[in-house]
Amino acid sequence: MTFGRVVRIMNDLDSLSRDVEQWLQPDTLLGAVAYLALFCVLASLLSRALKVTIQTALTHAKHEHVDRTAVNFLRQLGVLVIWIFVLTLYAHLIPALRALGTAMLAGASVASIVLGLAAQSTLGNLVAGISILIYRPFRLGDLLQISAPTGPEVGTVVMLSLGYTILGTQDGRRVIVPNSVAISQVAVNLNAFASQDALTVNFWVSRADLVRARTVALELAQQLHVQTLGCFVARTEPADVQLSLVLQAPATQAPAAFGANAAQRLADALQRRGITPPPGKPAPSLG
Repeated sequence: MTFGRVVRIMNDLDSLSRDVEQWLQPDTLLGAVAYLALFCVLASLLSRALKVTIQTALTHAKHEHVDRTAVNFLRQLGVLVIWIFVLTLYAHLIPALRALGTAMLAGASVASIVLGLAAQSTLGNLVAGISILIYRPFRLGDLLQISAPTGPEVGTVVMLSLGYTILGTQDGRRVIVPNSVAISQVAVNLNAFASQDALTVNFWVSRADLVRARTVALELAQQLHVQTLGCFVARTEPADVQLSLVLQAPATQAPAAFGANAAQRLADALQRRGITPPPGKPAPSLG
């Protein structure tokens, strides 16, 4: 191969390179289409990586403690954010769409402010729901005591969504708690309360006697020399309150006999302090 032929080949390659570079300029139709395909592939790969990451995390998590609806919503939200981000970058790269991309960002900013002001409580619940999903202060199946407008409520967590936490009470009611409230108030986790080995002595008192009655119940538990799981407010009425004293029966005694004896001793202790059940309410009994 002669030197002149080599020079001609190098010149042809250089010319072809310049032509390709010119064709792939963002301000040409071919270049815009090529970059669009490239950005779409990039967004697809990022979306796929997000999906695989979430599926991998779910395989290592306990399925009963994972809200599938919330996870699926977060995955779709993440994919949407990825596509918006990639297409905005594409719009800024293409000169003909640069003004459109700037307008999209400005419009998104204004829309975000308007939506944020119009839906403060809804967005607050959404952010709180994401926090609950991440930090898991309580999970499905946990027994919680919370403060409600009707007073202390005890219920099992039957549903966790991005907006609301739903508790199922023992009397069949559903307590719907906004996540912004659930994450900001003090909640008592009563999983030990629901233990199959625990004995519950239920008793009614008036609201005026609530503090004294609870003190009497805890003093009795100390006298019995057994493990005490607590004395909780189980139900409330306008004038009366039901308390539940939860004890762990000793291994040397039959649970039923021990519970019946504890209920009778509690009734006697309350009566000595001048605390009697409200009219129409039963005496302390084993729950």
